[in-house]
Amino acid sequence: MLAAAAAFAGLGAAVKVAAVHLSPEVIVFVRSVVGLALSLPWLLRHGLGGLSTRRPWGHLARGLFGVGAMYTFFYAIDHLTLAEAVLLSYTTPLFLPLFAWLWLREPVGGRLVLAVVVGFVGVYGLLDPQGTGWRPAAWVGLASGALAALAMVAVRALSDSEPPWRVVFYFALVSTVVSAPAAWWWQGQWAGSAVLWAVVAGVLATAGQYGVTQAYRHAPAAVVAPFSYATVLFALMLGWLLWHELPPVTAWVGGALVVAAGILALRR
Repeated sequence: MLAAAAAFAGLGAAVKVAAVHLSPEVIVFVRSVVGLALSLPWLLRHGLGGLSTRRPWGHLARGLFGVGAMYTFFYAIDHLTLAEAVLLSYTTPLFLPLFAWLWLREPVGGRLVLAVVVGFVGVYGLLDPQGTGWRPAAWVGLASGALAALAMVAVRALSDSEPPWRVVFYFALVSTVVSAPAAWWWQGQWAGSAVLWAVVAGVLATAGQYGVTQAYRHAPAAVVAPFSYATVLFALMLGWLLWHELPPVTAWVGGALVVAAGILALRR
């Protein structure tokens, strides 16, 4: 899981480098194409017949939520410090109980309610770290956490009939198709070196997803999940080393509350 966390932090850094010359629309498209290419071995193993599904709308919903999460996360990376963008995207566990209750009718216990309250107190510090007003980019970053939570609930809803490789393939396919028109619109700003960094981001994202899968396969979720927040520490180190980014004190306090609340929610 620590290797996966490092990969996800590297993904954020690669996106931040690519965003100097590429729009989020182009980066999302390149990342999606890389994910689609890397999922082809699963397709070759299972054949076209393995793509047969009775849940096309579920796959479409998961894909659209996932694409939205990528767009908003990559935008936040370009406009916030790397650590702040990653922290806001990791508010996903705070939104999950609400969406799982609304969509899947999963019960919500008292500890989850406490975790959500504590977490959103921390979010306040991330949205307004200087006390001068809530930043639009921070709201976009928060939206990435909410959209990722919706994508996860969609995956959970599909899990009773759809194998993981099929969910991954259809996500890559939907995200590629949906992001292609916007990427074409911004084609004039495609820069070779920046595209390479977007490709690196796609490879790191796939590597991180593989690492998470392996971690949950070999250890209980309650043990593995808290280590996912190591991504925030790696992002903080990369942001400081590469861009000399250091979030203000209020953002540190808010981030600590978000991490604590996320771990509490994940360990239910």
